[in-house]
Amino acid sequence: MSYAIIGSGAIGGALAKQFARNNVKAVISNRRGPASLEAAVQAFAPTVSAVKTSDALDAEVIILAVPFGSVGEVAKLRTSWSGKVVVDATNAIEFPAFKPLDLGGRPSSDVVAAQFKGAKLVKAFNTLPAAVLADEPRQSEGHRTIFVSGDHADANEQVASLATSLGFAPITLGRLGEGGLLQQFGGPLTMHSLIKQR
Repeated sequence: MSYAIIGSGAIGGALAKQFARNNVKAVISNRRGPASLEAAVQAFAPTVSAVKTSDALDAEVIILAVPFGSVGEVAKLRTSWSGKVVVDATNAIEFPAFKPLDLGGRPSSDVVAAQFKGAKLVKAFNTLPAAVLADEPRQSEGHRTIFVSGDHADANEQVASLATSLGFAPITLGRLGEGGLLQQFGGPLTMHSLIKQR
């Protein structure tokens, strides 16, 4: 599988660190272009490299690590997302109140999925604070958990396999309307660093 991280902020940087740590090849991009990432990716080379977003979108698995309000900008970069697995690592947060956005009861990933026509959308990598996400997931007592939710079992399995490759213990929660609600910002599984014991 080929992997791309869209967004180079705290979450994107944490994921890039995990890809590099585990020697899993990936590309990373942001709206400012690859030149703006030269210094940041030096520590991750050659496993993680910076590319233009248009090139990053050629990957089979695309991780959205952008602010929730910027999701639409990424979605508009392709007319069809058919054949892609899009991993929603975003959190729908209202600033400066730092509370969940009012989405009328819809899972935030449903809102994201509606913009990526044809993609198989999976919610993952969003529940941990960035510093914890960047930390070594293999602890003495076990592995840090990553929750996975989506409406396509095969895509869920692909993302769970990626999480395993990065040293995490994936727990699949089912569909977006079920598990996605549990793990979105404001849900009961956010901000908890849980260790799956050996």
